[in-house]
Formats: sequence, C-alpha cells, structure tokens
Amino acid sequence: MARRISPPKGKKRPASSADTGREPYLPGREEILQFIKENPDRAGKRDIAKAFNLKGDARIGLKDILRDLADDGLVEKRAKRLAVPGSLPSVAVLDITGRDGDGGLIAKPAEWPADHEDRPPTVFIRASRNQKGPTPGVGDRVLARIFQGADPSGPAYTARIIKRIEHRKDAVLGVLRHLDNGEWRIEPVERRQAELSVDPAQLNNAKANDLVEVEVSKIGRYGLALARISQIIGSVASERALSMIAIHEHEIPHVFPDSVIAEAEKAKPATMAHREDWRHVPLVTIDPADAKDHDDAVCAEADADEKNPGGFIATVAIADVAAYITPGSALDREALKRGNSVYFPDRVVPMLPERISNDLCSLKELVDRPALAVRMIFGADGRKISHTFHRIMMRSHARLSYPQAQAAIDGATDEKTAPILDSILKPLWAAYAVLKRGRDSREPLELDLPEKKILLTPEGKVDKVVIPPRLDAHKLIEEFMIQANVAAAETLERKRQPLIFRIHDAPSLAKQEILREFLRTLDISLARGAELRPNQFNHILKRVEGSEQQELVNQVVLRSQSQAEYNPENIGHFGLNLQKYAHFTSPIRRYADLIVHRALIAALALGPDGITHKEEEDLPEIAALISTSERRAMAAERDTVDRLIAHHLAGQVGSSFQGRISGVTKAGLFVALATYGADGFIPISTLGDDYYLYDETNHALSGERSGKGFRLGDIVDVRLIEALPVAGALRFEMLTEPHAVPSGVRSHHKAKRFARGSQKRPGGFSRGGRRGKG
Repeated sequence: MARRISPPKGKKRPASSADTGREPYLPGREEILQFIKENPDRAGKRDIAKAFNLKGDARIGLKDILRDLADDGLVEKRAKRLAVPGSLPSVAVLDITGRDGDGGLIAKPAEWPADHEDRPPTVFIRASRNQKGPTPGVGDRVLARIFQGADPSGPAYTARIIKRIEHRKDAVLGVLRHLDNGEWRIEPVERRQAELSVDPAQLNNAKANDLVEVEVSKIGRYGLALARISQIIGSVASERALSMIAIHEHEIPHVFPDSVIAEAEKAKPATMAHREDWRHVPLVTIDPADAKDHDDAVCAEADADEKNPGGFIATVAIADVAAYITPGSALDREALKRGNSVYFPDRVVPMLPERISNDLCSLKELVDRPALAVRMIFGADGRKISHTFHRIMMRSHARLSYPQAQAAIDGATDEKTAPILDSILKPLWAAYAVLKRGRDSREPLELDLPEKKILLTPEGKVDKVVIPPRLDAHKLIEEFMIQANVAAAETLERKRQPLIFRIHDAPSLAKQEILREFLRTLDISLARGAELRPNQFNHILKRVEGSEQQELVNQVVLRSQSQAEYNPENIGHFGLNLQKYAHFTSPIRRYADLIVHRALIAALALGPDGITHKEEEDLPEIAALISTSERRAMAAERDTVDRLIAHHLAGQVGSSFQGRISGVTKAGLFVALATYGADGFIPISTLGDDYYLYDETNHALSGERSGKGFRLGDIVDVRLIEALPVAGALRFEMLTEPHAVPSGVRSHHKAKRFARGSQKRPGGFSRGGRRGKG
C-alpha cells in the first residue's frame, strides 16, 4: 500500500487565498524537500500541491520553487515524480547482507551506478506479518518497497519485502588448478573471492584448467574452504566457457525447470477462436540471416482513399505469445524471472523454451501462426491518421534476411525475392519513404555510434570483428516497429488500461551542465533553462560531422543521456521524441511486450487471455524486475565480449594496436581497440613523470607541469601488457606522446590533482563494451 500523503507533522493545511483574501500560502523549500523524502511514491507536482492545499496562484509559486530546487541539484525528476538525487526508487531489488544488533535484516541495492560518488545506502528491512513463502535471510535477494526515514537520527531507508527472488548464494564458479605439490585448488572467477581447496575424491572427473561450478562445504586445511565440484562447464580454453562465466556471474537463469519444459511441450497450436483470417495478407518477415525465431512480419500498400492522396497503409503483425503463456503458469513465472532473452556471440539464453519461441510462436514461412496485428494509415507527410488492432491468423509469405531484401530493392533479386518484388517489397519501401518523412519531422536523437559484431569460427573462436552495414532494410523495420509500439501505447492510454511504458527521461540538470561546459571548450553552445529537445543535440552532432571531434562529441552526448526503463507511469521517450511509447513488438524475447499484448487483448476484448487484475496491481513491481533484468543482460553481454577479445589477444601480449580513448577517470585511461572494440586500461601511474590533473568537464588528464595529456576520443597507439581472459581484462601501455589539452583544464574548479606518474600505484583492468529489433 502507498504511504498516505500528509503535510509536515504539526502543520495544518491552511485555507486557500481565495477564502482568506490574503497572499497565497507557500511552504518553504525545506518543507517541500522533507515531503518529497517522506513520500517517494507520491511526490508529483499535483501530489505536493494537494498535500499543502495549494490552489490558483499558489500552484504557480510551487512550480517556481520546484524549478529552483532542481536548478540547485536538490531534486530530480523520475517519471512523473520528484526525488532527492541519489535516493532509492519506491520499488527496488535488494540484496540482504546481514543483521543489525537487534537481529533485524539489513540490505543494499542489488544495482548501484558505478560512477556514483556515494556508496550504496544501507536499507533496514521491516518485519511483515503478511510475508508469503520462505522467510528471507542473509544472502537472499528480494523485491521491496522502499521508504525514506523521516527521523534524522534513524535509518535513512527502511523497506518492506514484496517477495523473495530466486538467488544463488552458495555456488561458486572457478577454474580448477593442479598445483606442483599435488593439491587441487579452485581459482574463483570473481576475483574478490578466496581460493578454495578440493579433495581429490570430490573432483567428479574434472580435469586441470576446467571451468567448474562448485559448492562450498566446510573450512579445510590452512583455513581454505573445501569445495565439491557439482558441474563441469568445460575447458577454460574454450570460448563457450566464457559466456557461461557471465551467465553465472550475473545469475542469469539458463536451465528451464522440468515443469516449464513439460508445460511448453503440452502446448497445442492456436485455433481460429477470437481471430480474423488474415492468411491472404502478404506479410513477410525480414530478420538477420542467422535468426532462429521470427516474431514480427510487415506489409504495406498505397491507401486507396481519395481523401489521403500519397498516403500508405502499413501493417505490422507480432507473434501472439499471450495465446500460449497463461498468467501465473509455470511458463509465465519463468519468463518473468528471466525478463528477457540474453544474446551472446556464441549462444542465446531465451526467455521462453524453444517449443514456444522457435516453433509455435515463430512466424514461419507458409505456416499458419497466430498474431496480434496493427493496421496503420499514414498521410503523405508521414503523419499517422489512424490505426486499428486485430487478433489474427496469418501466414508469412516469405522469410527474408536484411541483405536479401535490400539487394532485391537495389536490383539484385533471387529466386525468392523476384516474384514478390513488385507486389510486396516495393510497396514496403514506398511506405517507408512516407514514414521517414514523419521521422525526419519528429527529429529523434540521431547518435552516430556504429555497433560492432563479433564473428566466430565454426569452432567458436573469434574470427573477426565487423561493423555490419546499416541498410535501409534495417531502418524500415525499425520505423515500422516504432510506429507499432506508439500505436499500442496510444490505444491503451485511450482505453485507460494500465500497462508498462518504455520511458526515457531527458538528461538530468547535472549532466546537462557537464555537457554544456564541455561543449564550451569546442566553442559550441547549449541553451540553459529551456527544456531540451533531441533536435538540439542533433544540431550539435551535425556541426561536428566529419571533423576530428565527431567521435568525441557523440560519446559525450551519449553519456549525458538518461537510461531508458520500464514504468507503469508515462513520461514519454526523450530519445525517440515520442509522448507515448510501449514495447509491443518482441514478446518472444521481452516480458514487457507480453504484458502489453495482454493489456491490448483485455482492453479491446480480443479473447479471454488478457491481463488480470492481479497483474495490473503488480505492474510497478513487474516494471522494476524487468528493468533490472534488462540491465543484467546488457552487463552479461558486454562482459562476454570483453572475455572473448581478451581470450583472442592472450597470445599477442607485447603487440601494438591502434585505439581510441573511450573513458577518462582519475585512475587512468580506457582505450577501445580500433580493430576489436574491446576496452583496455592504462593506469595513471604509467603515463609519465608528471603530476596529472583529472578534468571531468573536459574529459581529460593533463600533466600539471607540461600541460600536455590525453582526452576522450583521442586516437592513440598502445602496447598490450597483459590479457586475462577469465576476468575479461586488458592492460595497455601508452605509446603515443601526450599533446596539449584545452587550456582551461589546469585551472578548472573540477580539476583534481593526482599522484606523480612515476610513483607506484596499483594497476587496473577494464570491462567495457556495448550491445546492439525494436
């Protein structure tokens, strides 16, 4: 239950100025801040005005106070609410770390930004008589509702557990080593964990240098804990073992329980009940050439309505996963636990079993499949006129890859594309030209940061890293999916149906200011005060296009952006410049989309398998869980890429490479290799015999005496000093001479002095990377 809104204790709501004839009452800044702290889940502008009984002119005054608080960095916007910067959200995932002196549970947030200045806060767990299931204990992970403490002398945060989340706390992943003295040891993948000893009788056929999962049993000789090998992952020299490290490290569920597999195998193909027959509609799938599941299909035609000259009808059909996944079933519970599919270079950890994802819900060529479709009508200017949703039975007329479809449009047809070029493909591209006009008019954020893809050999080894070409076929599908997502959000809002939105907030004021000061060093201005729009960033990016600062500015603009998330409260999507946006187009691989499908089915009376009242009540908790799962997947994918590259380069220690500085910290420089994209670290202690200053604004390190240094985006030559595949770590030595950095770096108030380069400091390692329909 949400905390009841009330004005500060001891205060009585004053009568409005209209009743008294006096100047409108306004609470002080401290009172407003205290209210926001005490009511994190009820701290929107309307909530604050209602709590203090503010009306008329007083609301205008409140708006001015809130703007001043934001300008001073004392509050920040989160969805439709205000919060104290660095504070926890109203619902969060926590790890229980211990007990207090009275035996009560204490916890810390499972996720905390690595670049946050403060340490993660301690949260005290409130006892709950209504707790369902096993009582959580130390080491458990829980979903909890967070409350900020009102008493300055008490805890900053308390929490009430909503539910316990499955969380491995006993298993350890490590490499089995055979020492010269005959002893067997486990070298944990997590470098902060201590070594473990293994009794030779507990090896379970494991061999030296195998990556194994072990259970810690008891303390053995020399104070080392004894371990029993429970699973052999494979040789640590195998690339396939590297993705398993990330799966284990990030606790990604990758083995479906027997009950889930049994439920999936019992599923029967959907029938025509509650469906329209669209098997004649010329829908086609366009996916990567190696795609194993196909959850979206498209088609288009010119609008025959004389009132819409030059307009087009675009249709998107999405696999009807809701027909097979019943709320509360074993399949549903497992899908929510996973949150999304996770994509590694060598494998996929799917959200749903293959019987569902690759078979019954995959829109296979010339096979009847259930789908949820949206038919959208656009004017010649790209503006959407109307849309309608339909629950259908469809039959994909062709399975195409992106290069195959693009080649056909470019004049190189094959046996599959030649017969459908004029009837299907050309109308699709003509419709895309119309939709692109709307996109260009909308002006979403257009960052130029091409993503690299690791190609593996048949044996699973790194072959090469490429930048796949960005084809119009990719852009076509992307824009069709975006418009389908918009249509879903618009329909559900219009029907007042609760749902989970995909939201993306504007950059925080603090990040805006850092970006503004950085751009000033390039003689580029960014307006202060006015509400930022994506096109302002686009104008900046256009200005540096083709210059040596292009990569640098794109990276800095990217770092200024907020992180997208799932939330039942809508604030729009800043990056796409859209007011209403929800993920609808990938229910095979994202739980958020499945929720949106169920919401549409319920709101439009399309069948009996719509969203339930229980799910509607649980939407805040579901949104928190799947947002966490998404970040977990991104981190695991990034870590695996780092390990693969480190494994590939382990035999090239001493070799030189060209790279670009991808990060600047007070500890040193991160360098992304031009050939491979993976990051390595150069400790500040190795940069030269000088004192170095770190300037956050200019993203630079500069020698105090020489004034020369390095800056984010610099192209440099480096030598590989060390590569640790299991840790995914590379350490470099700088070969490029330092150069003059912006003149303000040495006197700027944010510049910080650090140790002389020649002094000994601990070395460091990096883990970095990036991830790449809808």
